[in-house]
Amino acid sequence: MTSASARKLFGTDGIRAIAGDPPLDPTTIFATGLALAHSLRGASAQPRVLIGRDTRESSPWIAATLAAGLRKAGARVESAGIVPTPAVAFLARTHGFHAGVVISASHNPWRDNGIKLFGADGFKLPDALELAMEAEILHHASTIHAAPDPDRLPPLEDNPVLQADYIHFLIHAVPGLSAPRRSKSPLRIVADCANGAAAAVAPDLFRRLNVNFANDIVLLNIAPNGRNINDNCGALYPAFIAAEVQVRSAGLGITLDGDADRCMLAGAHNNVINGDAILLIVARDLKARGLLTGDLVVTTTMSNMGLEAALKRSGIRMLRAPVGDRYVLEQMQQHNAALGGEQSGHILLPHLATTGDGLLTALVVLDLLARSGKSIEELSADLKVFPQVIVNIKVREKRPLDSIPAVAAAIRAAEQDLKDSGRVVIRYSGTEALARVMIEAESESKMHHHATAIADAIRNELGA
Repeated sequence: MTSASARKLFGTDGIRAIAGDPPLDPTTIFATGLALAHSLRGASAQPRVLIGRDTRESSPWIAATLAAGLRKAGARVESAGIVPTPAVAFLARTHGFHAGVVISASHNPWRDNGIKLFGADGFKLPDALELAMEAEILHHASTIHAAPDPDRLPPLEDNPVLQADYIHFLIHAVPGLSAPRRSKSPLRIVADCANGAAAAVAPDLFRRLNVNFANDIVLLNIAPNGRNINDNCGALYPAFIAAEVQVRSAGLGITLDGDADRCMLAGAHNNVINGDAILLIVARDLKARGLLTGDLVVTTTMSNMGLEAALKRSGIRMLRAPVGDRYVLEQMQQHNAALGGEQSGHILLPHLATTGDGLLTALVVLDLLARSGKSIEELSADLKVFPQVIVNIKVREKRPLDSIPAVAAAIRAAEQDLKDSGRVVIRYSGTEALARVMIEAESESKMHHHATAIADAIRNELGA
């Protein structure tokens, strides 16, 4: 594993920046296409690469520029159009592509965009391969005299069959939802598609599902205009769906992020159900059905201590990985785990998919609710979370925090004070110029005190 701070282009989830600015300027994007095609030449003289994108207004020109670089280096390019990130992972693996590329910045604002890469197996590219590509991308970018003008490039021609195949996969991935049955507990559902990639597939998906337990499914934020993706909606703003559940007298809310690779939920009592709670209820269900290998769940350093306690009461072990779904997956593969994920709503179910899939997660939970006849609140009622606060600080550089005396001293003071009654997790974002301070403690006053002290120290030394 390579730290994000050691990378020049790739973070924990691909390349991400303001669209049009380095490294998402036309020259670097074109160079990325060249480098990716070159990296695939060992697999085929004319590798096939799939491109999918989200709904940002910059996504079409970035996709076209990347495709120009790929074709210049001898690759064949096909476009799935607007699809979730996990759709590209699925289609790359099942349709014989040598690589898949997603043009998306996930939960970030519309001005940002990104490039995520998947291999032929549907998994994100290993750190080592991305770093090797970085060197070639930077070399090409420094030698290209004139990259293609995005305004002169024709838009990619989308193949609607690919999007349809992904929807077909979702419909049949959870057999209980596609088979006729009467639910023990009819349910009204509200789903927030964040004006993102899910907006292109959710209407057809839910229309075709035989969801007999649902009296009604209301889809919100399915009218993207290029600039409203994640705009006070989606998984980054779960309070929105919680409020909508209340207003519409629904029993469950589903909210997805811009590229639909993560999912958060809301119950009928104005409560947000985050990734920790989803992991708990899915883990217990898998264990009850004999499908939770090793009685193990892999989470990250950000997961609440309350989750660990609740899992332990059910005879389930919890293993923590560094933040980032790729690192959760690494630990899952090492320990043959059947379930892993992040508090943010990335849920990994390797028996169903190679990457986090928000729509798939939602379907798994809907099936679980239908089989149990219980509400989401009943299933997660004993999850008693420790108070937790996360403070994000914009930074101008990502220096090692333990090398900054004032910051190291503030962290040390928090760790000594909290000891076994809390946790201190300080890290840099892998996708943004941010330092994240997470404090979890039984005492809310201590939690806020130490979060403020550490954040102030970082801000004084590194603040943008």
